[in-house]
Amino acid sequence: MKINAHTALYGFIAYPAKHSYSPAMYNCSFKHCRLNARYLAFEVAPSNLSEAVSGIRSLNLKGINLSMPFKRDIIPFLDEITPEARQIQAVNTVKNENGRLIGATTDGDGMFEDLKSRGWNLKGRKITVLGAGGAGRSIIAAAARYNVREVNIFKRKNSTYNQLKKWVESIADKAETEFNVYPYNDGEKMKNILEQSDILINTTNIGMTEKRLPFSEDVLESLSPNQLVYDIIYQPAETVLLKKAKEHGCQIYNGLGMLLWQGALAFNFWTGQKMPVEEVKKILQ
Repeated sequence: MKINAHTALYGFIAYPAKHSYSPAMYNCSFKHCRLNARYLAFEVAPSNLSEAVSGIRSLNLKGINLSMPFKRDIIPFLDEITPEARQIQAVNTVKNENGRLIGATTDGDGMFEDLKSRGWNLKGRKITVLGAGGAGRSIIAAAARYNVREVNIFKRKNSTYNQLKKWVESIADKAETEFNVYPYNDGEKMKNILEQSDILINTTNIGMTEKRLPFSEDVLESLSPNQLVYDIIYQPAETVLLKKAKEHGCQIYNGLGMLLWQGALAFNFWTGQKMPVEEVKKILQ
């Protein structure tokens, strides 16, 4: 469709933002669905977040995606957030509904939707999550919505360790899923837990810029061919973790599927329509 006075504008706000695949994903989707809309990436300095949100309102952007460092900082500027976003106190998607800015989170559900699309039945599964930052927390919180049996979380024992444990306990109180938190440096516990896990999910950034494992070499011996290893990193496409896991016979997936499906959920949140996932996949390959 041609751009005209009725073209709706959507965007991505992050710092940096130029690396994003989102414009290609959403513009492909708008074209396929014959929606008169366009999507742009906006690189916004953290000190300019308030002005950026004012711009969303004054220019009537219909929706935005957010990445670091804005997923938490934007919340005070919004009119409403969904229960899922409130649970993790983070937002990655905002819809402008007649001037009201409504924040949502699609990250964690995006990862599990990716697994479902690949034929994984999540009910009754035991999963291990490495890290508990923004993406990790969204996956942890979403696990209960997908009937995962048990979630074992390994986090560095720093100043936020006890805070995370309390947060996980608050989720566990309202869920049938069992949640456990362990110190990241407890290698023996990690090996033991991994031996019993169906899925290992790395949510740390170890492997993105550093060519190393997110744990010691001996932990690898706990992996077996009947397990899945999922690394939410997608640049590089195959991290050291995925390479080593493949050598142990594991199924491996990188984070492109999570990127795709969190985008599909955001697209539906904005437009009420389904993203043409198969068409978008061709762009991401």
